[in-house]
Amino acid sequence: MDSLTHIAVGACIGELVAGKQLGKKAMILGALAQSIPDIDFVTSWFMPVAADLLAHRGFTHSILFGVLTTLLLATLSGKMFKSTLTFKKWCFFWGIQIFMHLFLDIFNVYGTGLLEPFSHYRVSLNTFFVLDPLFSIWPVIGLIILTILKSNNKIRTKVSVTLLSVSAFYMMCAVGNKLYINHKTEQSFQTQHIKASRYFSTPTALNNLLWYIVAQTDSGYYIGYRSVLDHKDTIQYRFVANNHALIDFYKSSETARLKRFSQGYYIGGVLHDTVVFSDLRFGEMTAGLQPNPRFSFYYYLSPAASNDVIIQRGRFSGWDKQIVNKFINRIKGN
Repeated sequence: MDSLTHIAVGACIGELVAGKQLGKKAMILGALAQSIPDIDFVTSWFMPVAADLLAHRGFTHSILFGVLTTLLLATLSGKMFKSTLTFKKWCFFWGIQIFMHLFLDIFNVYGTGLLEPFSHYRVSLNTFFVLDPLFSIWPVIGLIILTILKSNNKIRTKVSVTLLSVSAFYMMCAVGNKLYINHKTEQSFQTQHIKASRYFSTPTALNNLLWYIVAQTDSGYYIGYRSVLDHKDTIQYRFVANNHALIDFYKSSETARLKRFSQGYYIGGVLHDTVVFSDLRFGEMTAGLQPNPRFSFYYYLSPAASNDVIIQRGRFSGWDKQIVNKFINRIKGN
């Protein structure tokens, strides 16, 4: 999830857990606690891009890190803050915040290293886009209201519970959408005789209705889109060759890291006379609404070219009024 969502959720949970004991400090500490796992952003200052991709949501997003940090902060908090909170209550305060951060992060495609350093396996439920306004708006509203209300106002708890509950309900709807899309996707494989070794589905930008589907075969990938609101059962796929030979030509720790990061969903290609590594999980530019769409995540392998802001640079490239209108219409279904 994005940083604003973590901050807002943290503030609302902080109010629920310790608002009566700490006042508005509980919101501030809650927002801080929700942000702690993202301290791995500092690795981008000195690590190569390919290594930094794996460092983010690595050890600082692991269960081990969460446990150790919770115990440390609970110990320090008992000495730094004068309150009626016991060590166990401080453990609960910091623990629920840090583990809620990890829980929210596993819902999108980036991958979260919950088992680091014992296993490099990354958990990705592919159920939310990294920013989903209909999930995030409610805790943000809660944060604003709680900031305005006085610390002794009796409705503060009700505000937190109500708005967090709305987000939780939306999350359950998103899981339902995911299960429905997967069901329709598997049906389409049977009717179109697509023999996929594995596949994933994930929401397109800023919504949970239009889903992007990638099915892997030995030679490439079938790519399609399905809206929850579609009336037709047919999913139109286009086939993309994997061109792995282009990537395999560059045998280096860099390409090894990229392959690991992509969880095996990648293709090779050429852009501006430069070999590029494309991670399919992050979708296509303009949600595939333009002819011959490129993938949002592309990494230059040779010759050396800029790979700055690699996750973001293609995500909203090419979006104009016409594309936005097409995107909204596609969400509405066919």
